[in-house]
Amino acid sequence: MVAAHGRQFLVDGGEGVIECVTRGKKGGVACGDRVTFAMTSAGHGVIENIEPRRNLLYRSDEFRSKLIAANVDQAGIVVAAVPAFHEELLIRCLVACEVAGIPALIVLNKADLPETQALERRLAPYAELGYTLLRVSAREDVAALEERLAGHVSVLAGASGVGKSTLLNRLIPDACAATAEISFALDAGKHTTTQARMFHLPGGGALIDSPGMQEFGLKHLNQDELMAAFPEIHSRRGLCRFYNCRHVKEPGCAVLEAAMDGGILVNRLRVYHSLLAQMLTSRQL
Repeated sequence: MVAAHGRQFLVDGGEGVIECVTRGKKGGVACGDRVTFAMTSAGHGVIENIEPRRNLLYRSDEFRSKLIAANVDQAGIVVAAVPAFHEELLIRCLVACEVAGIPALIVLNKADLPETQALERRLAPYAELGYTLLRVSAREDVAALEERLAGHVSVLAGASGVGKSTLLNRLIPDACAATAEISFALDAGKHTTTQARMFHLPGGGALIDSPGMQEFGLKHLNQDELMAAFPEIHSRRGLCRFYNCRHVKEPGCAVLEAAMDGGILVNRLRVYHSLLAQMLTSRQL
């Protein structure tokens, strides 16, 4: 499935793109899903089944889940110094990737701006956690990203304004025209990314462009998944005084001790505590 808008979908049938719907109220189709469909008329069909997924990247709040992409090899989380960098959004995106089992790259865009150097230093500790940090400029040089995307199915995610659309158009010269065609087919309005869309890369592989976001809900996580999604917490498993330590204020907590010694980023621990508190509060409701 290469694009979606509400309950309308574009499916690559191998010999052309088919406009499809789902039967009844059935939904839950993500960009990148492999589906079976039946033709209903020329160029139109109905999705019959979604094949088992290798993975699924999505966000959720107390009301619904927002599917982003399925069956991807990696996710590129795009960040930039301008507009203002929101580290919590980056952390939440990385947590979602960890839980989904999707390798994540941090794509530092707008390398041509003077403000980027300070952000690159701020992001350096993420490389120590095992995340690949790529510095690119959508307007000047995207070679490092092109190399990492070639031959893979990847998804780009990130906040509004970080330059994802400019990156997409640089990586795929005809993406703008393709986006207009998809938007027209789904009656979604031209040149506005409202749903995830898949494009084939010139050098092989595919790239899913997702809408810019201001927040990334993680209501679907449980406590074990949350702890495992932070490498710096997971690596200290079994080192705390108490086997069921939640790493909040317990004595003898190896995680809190590491944070006091500068071995754990304060902002990441703060986001972990915030997510854990939300999780525990929702259980009590």
